[in-house]
Amino acid sequence: MEAMIAISVMVIGLLGIFSLTSQSLGLYRVAYEQYVAVNLAAEGIEVVKNMIDTNIISGVAWNEGLAKKGSFEVQYDSRKLIDPPSNKPLNFDPATGIYSYTSNGSVTNFKREIVIESKLSDNEIQVNSIVTWKGRGGIDFDINLEDHFFNWR
Repeated sequence: MEAMIAISVMVIGLLGIFSLTSQSLGLYRVAYEQYVAVNLAAEGIEVVKNMIDTNIISGVAWNEGLAKKGSFEVQYDSRKLIDPPSNKPLNFDPATGIYSYTSNGSVTNFKREIVIESKLSDNEIQVNSIVTWKGRGGIDFDINLEDHFFNWR
């Protein structure tokens, strides 16, 4: 009788440990996806910032190619906004570690959209970088980073 009670207690303890491990692995996946999404959204903002810097260096209007309101796509090496957005997911190339629309890597769940909105004057642009993906259990997630760029030069 004592042996059965001891085995029961051990089994209950092991089941608790296995359950906790399973939940931890699931939460790790959610946290990893959020980490990637935030970095992809930040990359979208940086690509637009690089376009503005390129315009300034080239001597054209600071908002050349960015004054149009709407939704667009960009990838890490974009020199201009991709219009209209294709709403296709980014691909991940494990050899280079790069997410893009053109790489030969595997298709991911991540989609990125850049939304440009001109503000009250021609001296301000609002840029939203929105990354969406389907997470564990088919739940829709999204990250929306916003930045404002000004013609201060």
